[in-house]
Amino acid sequence: MQGESGPSGGDDAFIYRATRGALGGSTTATTEAARLVRVFAPSDGNQPPSAPRPGTSLAGAVVMGIDPGLTRCGYAVLYAQGNTVRALALGVIRTPTTAALPHRLAELKGELVSLLQQYRPHAVAVEQVFFQTNVRTAMSVGQASGLALAEAAAFGCDVVQFTPNQVKDSVAGWGGAPKEQVQKMVQARLGLA
Repeated sequence: MQGESGPSGGDDAFIYRATRGALGGSTTATTEAARLVRVFAPSDGNQPPSAPRPGTSLAGAVVMGIDPGLTRCGYAVLYAQGNTVRALALGVIRTPTTAALPHRLAELKGELVSLLQQYRPHAVAVEQVFFQTNVRTAMSVGQASGLALAEAAAFGCDVVQFTPNQVKDSVAGWGGAPKEQVQKMVQARLGLA
């Protein structure tokens, strides 16, 4: 994933957008807002496919994957039709660590709802909190996960959960695959390499 300062090489497929707040610069906890950092979005100006709601057509499906977190919540939106899968958007929603928990959760909710409205996914897959050694981290990941699950269900999506090992097994063929191997497989499968 690209750094916060922006992508290198000026590739038009990479877009960084701040929502309801400024990127960079120091702000106080009361004025900082969540940042939606789009790492990939179509550069040709086309809108995502206008996918029908669940159960109305078998033409294709929009699926959103969420790697929940309160500080960094990763997401990917894919369009699948037959054996073809293409990325519609990839990115990270960031919330300021200096803000109060209720404000961070509200900002995360707002960004997730915005993505659900924009891409209208048929299904949402949320990574399941499987094991954490840090209790504080586990709590914040659990809160973000619960928020994502509830918002996707309220939006009418089919909602599923997978453990990190299930995702690795599906993508790389081995549940213990290192992140680098999973990253390479995803890049190859989606043509992002």
